Amino acid sequence: MGSFDLSHASSFKNPTAKTIWEVVQSVDNEKICYDHFTFQTFKVEGYGIESLSSFFMDYGYKAEGGLDFPTKKLRVLNFSPPDIYVPDDGHGLGNGPLPRLVIAELLVDELSSESKIIRKYLKPKGGKQAVLSSTLGSLIWEKPISTDFQQLAKESDFAAWVLIHGYMMNHLAFSVHRLKHQFSDIKCIKEYLEEKGFELNNDGGILKVSQDGLLLQVSTISEKIAFEFADGVTETIPASYIEFTQRLVLPEFKDLPHNQIKEFHRGDGFDLGNAKTILESARFTSDV
Repeated sequence: MGSFDLSHASSFKNPTAKTIWEVVQSVDNEKICYDHFTFQTFKVEGYGIESLSSFFMDYGYKAEGGLDFPTKKLRVLNFSPPDIYVPDDGHGLGNGPLPRLVIAELLVDELSSESKIIRKYLKPKGGKQAVLSSTLGSLIWEKPISTDFQQLAKESDFAAWVLIHGYMMNHLAFSVHRLKHQFSDIKCIKEYLEEKGFELNNDGGILKVSQDGLLLQVSTISEKIAFEFADGVTETIPASYIEFTQRLVLPEFKDLPHNQIKEFHRGDGFDLGNAKTILESARFTSDV
């Protein structure tokens, strides 16, 4: 599993991500390390979480837990990476542990009649190869018409997003606690991004803190891009966004010297409250 370079990421539609990272590097000359990558799917035969997770599990990823969002009709599973040796001077996917994976699926059968719009575009079986090509930026179903998109967006931002973007990465999260200098504190990153005028998700507060206090997160608002629908209509729609994540040291390891702290000494997993508000980073309307 090779390196992931923001400057060549056709599967990640957010030029601001590269700009933000260049700003961070200009101050601290840091190397990138990722906390997690997030993908969104439709739970329809051949297209749900399993269509992506099976590929990563072949490479040693393991399912660890999940979150449910009944009102949004979503199910989310997170996967831990394989434990591999990584040199201290690595970069990207080679700087620290491999990223966690978060894969969400929309429970299509629980939607109203709008689910028929989704099924109209999906082929009977997606197939692993087709789904994987979608994560690289290829839409594996027909480009939707604008009226279908608008109708679907009224019921589910998630559904509308996936219909137009496919299974490309919804967002990635930088691992703040693996930075070594000024920006190893997420509060410094938050303040710096605000000073530079980047738009941050303030739903529930810009700095999102888990119930146990061990997971701190800040996310941008999704990049807006022009999208031309199959009927020739062009609209500006949300694409990907980025997140900064800081995992604090578990209480039982608080006395360890800083240079001995590894990833497993820190809080793991995800928080329902934080996740609910971070989902709003890619909403299509101003209503929360």
